[in-house]
Amino acid sequence: MRIQSDYLVVGSGVAGLYFALKAAEHGSVILVTKRETRESNTSYAQGGIASVSDGDDSAEMHVRDTLEAGAGLCDPVAVEVGVREGPALVEELIDLGTRFSRKSSGELSLGREGGHSRARIVHADDLTGQEISRALQATLASMPSVSIFDYHLAVDLIVDQTPRCRGVHALDTRSGRVEAFTAPVTLLATGGAGQIYASTTNPAVATGDGIAMAFRAGVTVGNMEFYQFHPTMLWHPRGKSFLISEALRGHGARLVNHRGVAFLDSHHPLGSLATRDVVTRAIMAELATSGRDCVYLDATAQDAEETRRRFPNIYQYCMDLDMDLTLQPIPVIPAAHYQCGGARTDLSGRTDLAGLYAAGEVALTGFHGANRLASNSLLEALVFARRAFETSRGDDEPSRPAADLSSLAAAPGRGNLDSEAVSELRHLVRQTTWEKVGIERTDAGLEQACQILAGVMEEIEQHFVGESLTAELVELRNTTAVAHLVARSARMRKESRGGHFNSDHPERDDANWQHDTLIKDDR
Repeated sequence: MRIQSDYLVVGSGVAGLYFALKAAEHGSVILVTKRETRESNTSYAQGGIASVSDGDDSAEMHVRDTLEAGAGLCDPVAVEVGVREGPALVEELIDLGTRFSRKSSGELSLGREGGHSRARIVHADDLTGQEISRALQATLASMPSVSIFDYHLAVDLIVDQTPRCRGVHALDTRSGRVEAFTAPVTLLATGGAGQIYASTTNPAVATGDGIAMAFRAGVTVGNMEFYQFHPTMLWHPRGKSFLISEALRGHGARLVNHRGVAFLDSHHPLGSLATRDVVTRAIMAELATSGRDCVYLDATAQDAEETRRRFPNIYQYCMDLDMDLTLQPIPVIPAAHYQCGGARTDLSGRTDLAGLYAAGEVALTGFHGANRLASNSLLEALVFARRAFETSRGDDEPSRPAADLSSLAAAPGRGNLDSEAVSELRHLVRQTTWEKVGIERTDAGLEQACQILAGVMEEIEQHFVGESLTAELVELRNTTAVAHLVARSARMRKESRGGHFNSDHPERDDANWQHDTLIKDDR
C-alpha cells in the first residue's frame, strides 16, 4: 500500500509535532510513529527549555554557557541562532496552551541546571516534556490536514536514482504489512538511541532508527562518539531507567558519597552543578575508589514543602519506592542519556540527501558540540524544526512513484531470527557498548567493540529477509548500526573532550581534533 502527502514526519517528539503543526497550515501532513503518539523522549523530559526570559540574564550569557559546555565543537552560528530564536518559540508554546510553572506574581518560574550561569530553565514542574507534548498534540488533533499513523515503525528511506528522498517504508507492527509513505518533503524526528546501552534513561522506543536509516541512505552522520551520560538515574531495582532531573541539583541538592561527603566540590568550582561530563566522570571515579554501587543525591537541606511542590513527579515516584527525598538521600548512578551527534544538517535542517530534513536528537546541527548543555535539547528541537519547515516550503518537487518492499518481504533467505536469538543479540550489543564504548573508553576496547558489532551487523543482514519482518528485528538492526557508528567514531578520535573520554588519550587536543567526526556510507 502507498500513502501520499505533501509533508511526511517520522517521529512524534517535540520536533516532529511542531513541524507537523506548522506544515499542516500549508498542506497535507502524515505523521508516522512507532508506538502511540505520546511515546517519545520528549515525553520523558523533566527539566525544561533553556530560554532567556529574565532581565538578569542575556543571550550572550546563554551563548557563552552553551559554547563552554560544547568543549570547542559547537558551531557558534548555530548556537547564536538557537539562543536568539528560542524565546519567541516559548511564547508560541504558551499561546498554544502549554502550562508552564509560574510564580505567585504570574511570572514564569525559572530553574537552574548544571553549566548554566543563570536561572533560565522554563519548566512545567518536573514534567515539562509531557506538558509540551500534550499542548502540541491537542492542537494537531484539531487540524484536519494531519493524519497520524501510530504503530508504524520506519524500516528504510525511499530514495530514487537522483538521489532524492521520497519517503519511508514502514512496518505496521499490528498487521505485519510494510507500507510506503511518500512525500516531496520528509522530516526525520525519530529522537535518540539510548537503547544501544545496557543502562539508559531513555524509553524503549529510543533505538536510533532515524540515524540508521539516514546512514544507510548515504546521509553524512557526525560526532556520534559524543554520547552524553546523565549523572543521576535512580539506582533501585524497581526504578529502572527513572531519571532524576538535574533541576533538583539546581534547586540545591548535592551529590554525596556513602559517608555524606560532597565529593564534587574537589573536582570543579561549580561542584554538583558542573556540566554533565564532569559530574559523570567524578561519580565513576568516586565509585572506583569506594567500591560502592552508587552515590547519593541529597536534597534534605532544602525546604521540604518547596521540594514537593517543585518536583511532584520525582517525589511521588520515590515515595512509591518507600524513599522520601526530603528526609533521606536517594541512590543514583550515571546512565546513557543523550545523543549529541546525528545526521548532519545545515542551519535550515537540510541533510545532504535532497528532500530529507532532520530535527531534534536525530540531527547534528552544531548546536550541542561535544556535550549538550542541560535543557538545550527542547530548545534546539523547536528552533531547527521551525527552520526546517520554513525551508521545506520551497522544496516542492513532485513525488514520484516508488517501489514497495514486496521483493524484500518475500525474498528467500536464511529465515528470520527467532525472538530468543534477537534477544540474545540485543543483549550482546547493549552490553558491549556499555562496557567498551561507555563513560570511559580505551583504544583496545573500542577496537574490540567495532569487531563484535560488525559481526552482529553481518548476522542481522543475513536474516533481514524472509516471509515477514518483525519490529524486534528492525530495531535490533538499527541499534546495532548506531552502536557501531558510535564505536567507529570513538575509535577515530584520539583525544578526550565532552562526552568522549579515552583513558589512552586523556587530554583535549585542539591542535589535531577540534573538528567534527564525519562518516558517510558510500555504498
